[in-house]
Amino acid sequence: MSCPFSGAALNGMFPTPNTNGNNSSTKDKNKPEKLTYGNYLHLDQVLGSNVMQSELHGDPIHDEHLFITVHQVYELWFKQILYEMDSVREMLSSIPVDESHMLLINTRMGRINMIMKLLLEQVHVVETMTPFDFSAFRCYLGGSSGFESYQFRVLENKLGIVPSWRTSYAQKSYTHVHHGPYLEDIKQAEKEPSMLNLVERWLERAPGLEEDGFNFWARFSDSVERMLEDKSDEVKNIENEAEKEIAKAEYETLKETFDSILDVSIHDKLRTRGERRLSHKALQGALLISFYRNEVRFHQPYQFLSLLMDLDSLLMKWRSNHMLMAQRMIGSKAGTGGSSGYQYLRSTVSDRYKVFVDLFNLCTFHLPPAYIPQLPRRVKRMLSIPNSPQMPTVDMERLSLAFKKRMEEDSHKEMSVQEENSA
Repeated sequence: MSCPFSGAALNGMFPTPNTNGNNSSTKDKNKPEKLTYGNYLHLDQVLGSNVMQSELHGDPIHDEHLFITVHQVYELWFKQILYEMDSVREMLSSIPVDESHMLLINTRMGRINMIMKLLLEQVHVVETMTPFDFSAFRCYLGGSSGFESYQFRVLENKLGIVPSWRTSYAQKSYTHVHHGPYLEDIKQAEKEPSMLNLVERWLERAPGLEEDGFNFWARFSDSVERMLEDKSDEVKNIENEAEKEIAKAEYETLKETFDSILDVSIHDKLRTRGERRLSHKALQGALLISFYRNEVRFHQPYQFLSLLMDLDSLLMKWRSNHMLMAQRMIGSKAGTGGSSGYQYLRSTVSDRYKVFVDLFNLCTFHLPPAYIPQLPRRVKRMLSIPNSPQMPTVDMERLSLAFKKRMEEDSHKEMSVQEENSA
């Protein structure tokens, strides 16, 4: 969008001198309307949209005005979140992702998270109403419900929540309350690559996973095996039988935990059950970035993974706040849209609605520093230089050899000159 105060937008804002004697007050209907703060923001429509049902029924209830305002503001912020998220998804859809865009991706993800923090605070504004205040106008809401917020459903779908993860609403599909263009938008969001899909593909291409290169996964597997062997030896050396049994149980649990990630078939079963989201290759990429986050090329990717977890956390807190507010306002009564109210909202505060749950669980597979595979010098050099589709990767070894050869040639020339001068 171009600046509203540039070019044609300024045309007609300021009066021109009257040079032909005509009455300057005569309005030229062909001139654009003078741009003002009010018509630029369409304030007549925005401010005029708070219509209280209680007032239409001749029984105006003061707190309904607040209730409407808060929910309208929610929808405006949902619109902005979707706008930011679409731009992030577009940048992530490039293959490969332009690493020069990572700062911009993180900036916009940070903006989304700041908006979510505002939405968390808005719940507390609604809580300034008492249950008696809410019940005074609840009867005028009819069957309308927050469940009908189609933008929130689109947001969930674009993040990566799939229908099979959802809790049924009044024994029906989550889409049953939506119709027309709203339903089309929700269904379209189901079909498009979600943030989860795009992040998964991006992680699968993490530099360092190549089997003919650093081959991180082979090195990680060897380190895990070495760590487990050391733990096993420690258990064998414990003399006290009671302590030995406890240590043996801890060892078996540790081994089982790492087997779940080293054995692809176990990982895939967990994924089928919905306990994991990312592909095995993507999980490898996430661990790689986590272990070597201090390498220059992984600074921004590691920050990005942290921002994704922040967003998941904020959404979970928002769901929790919403659930508690509903319980406080209506107790165990059914929701206005026909749901079980508090019980339904409570079911959404779980890992099944946490899109990036694998990132939260990543620390389960962190190794003690002594067991983290060391990066060879050539890999450290590769990870010290950000890559970009517009800028080919620099072959540092080749560059170093060329520089060394040039230095040797210059040294030979200098020695030859000295020999000639001596002669």
